Amino acid sequence: MKIRVCVLYVQGVGNKEWREFGRTEVIDNTLNPDFVRKFILDYFFEERENLRFDLYDVDSKSPNLSKHDFLGQVFCTLGEIVGSQGSRLEKPIVGIPGKKCGTIILTAEELNCCRDAVLMQFCANKLDKKDFFGKSDPFLVFYRSNEDGSFTICHKTEVVKNTLNPVWQAFKISVRALCNGDYDRTIKVEVYDWDRDGSHDFIGEFTTSYRELSRGQSQFNVYEVVNPKKKGKKKKYINSGTVTLLSFLVETEVSFLDYIKGGTQINFTVAIDFTASNGNPAQPTSLHYMNPYQLNAYGMALKAVGEIVQDYDSDKMFPALGFGAKLPPDGRISHEFALNGNPQNPYCDGIEGVMEAYYRSLKSVQLYGPTNFAPVINHVARYASSVKDGSQYFVLLIVTDGVISDMAQTKESIVNASKLPMSIIIVGVGPAEFDAMIELDGDDVRVSSRGKYAERDIVQFVPFRDYIDRSGNHILSMARLAKDVLAEIPEQFLSYMRARGIKPSPAPPPYTPPTHVLQTQI
Repeated sequence: MKIRVCVLYVQGVGNKEWREFGRTEVIDNTLNPDFVRKFILDYFFEERENLRFDLYDVDSKSPNLSKHDFLGQVFCTLGEIVGSQGSRLEKPIVGIPGKKCGTIILTAEELNCCRDAVLMQFCANKLDKKDFFGKSDPFLVFYRSNEDGSFTICHKTEVVKNTLNPVWQAFKISVRALCNGDYDRTIKVEVYDWDRDGSHDFIGEFTTSYRELSRGQSQFNVYEVVNPKKKGKKKKYINSGTVTLLSFLVETEVSFLDYIKGGTQINFTVAIDFTASNGNPAQPTSLHYMNPYQLNAYGMALKAVGEIVQDYDSDKMFPALGFGAKLPPDGRISHEFALNGNPQNPYCDGIEGVMEAYYRSLKSVQLYGPTNFAPVINHVARYASSVKDGSQYFVLLIVTDGVISDMAQTKESIVNASKLPMSIIIVGVGPAEFDAMIELDGDDVRVSSRGKYAERDIVQFVPFRDYIDRSGNHILSMARLAKDVLAEIPEQFLSYMRARGIKPSPAPPPYTPPTHVLQTQI
């Protein structure tokens, strides 16, 4: 009798230890088990989640896996499953030398309750007057409750000045942020009177839940605002006013994963700074130093970001460019050259191919200058402008040591690129001041050129030095770096698709396993 079980392990980032996450049910009498039990994992585009699936032939009731026959295993990342067509990954089972162990089929689907967003609007009546001269300047603060009874802030409304009967603007919040998908979880709302010095006066509070709010505008959604201190002191105290829900509308957001499932490809391009300020690559002090024992800062940034993005690119062929060098044989200066030496086909095979081309070109080109970004941005923009239908999205990673020479042209390139399906990641390596890069990042002030502002924020800048792990754990440094530089990509991607009204393509139909005759082996 063949009895199967599949065990899922997840890997820690820093210590690389595998820990058991869960086991499927045990299925007997078949060589083609179709496991029903699902594993619910948190998915983050910007993190590399390594998974291992071990398969066993169960011989007894013992939970100890060493007591059962090992049938093989499969290693992959969560991004690999999600990034496969229709989020369905088929892989050979390995682990027993010289033996074909069959294949495993892994599918991923997004949990729906986490994708709804709610559009809500509130008003208040007869709030307590807190200001000596005027009325109050009220605003609301929303908190979701956590498993341990603590509260986490999840939304603040704007301040409505000088009124005891404010009407706040409607706001949108994800159901996940509001109640973590649990409709009966307590939501606490505090009402404050805004003060310029930041010492806002507490007016009162009330509690509700998603389920209660979802009844919409009704007598159930008029809340008494209560100040517990006042209630304890004054016998005649009733409340400090009321807050009323005016409207409640649920919208199902399309997610980044809907597009990936529908076949949108992420195209990843690398651009490396070969200017002389990096130092002579033969010297250990150089940022381009080829240390035989560990990656330099350029190599670490390439690998950290590339290893995550490659899961979303079906052919794993990446264009790799350099800028700021003199090229052989004639010593011409180039700000847009192919690292593999082939301008007609600058594609490298996987991140390993990019690393090889980078090391090879360090031996053949002469570091020079100046530091011009616009040519490589325009290079990727040319490709991005030819596919605006949502089937492809382009991510350009620029790794640089420094002070930018063509700021005006770069700003213009970014403003033009903000209309295209692309994002730009800049990793600054070395000790330079990166003030100009922070300006390009556009988080505080949107990038502009000749009076035109970027349509959306598409640049994310991080200084590499912030990610050097003090204990010398490079794996941890790289994981942190990837997390921060890639965290904004899904939102930038969605902002492009929404602005263009591009809906995700339908995913291929879900896989249904072929019906097998039960094979019994005694």
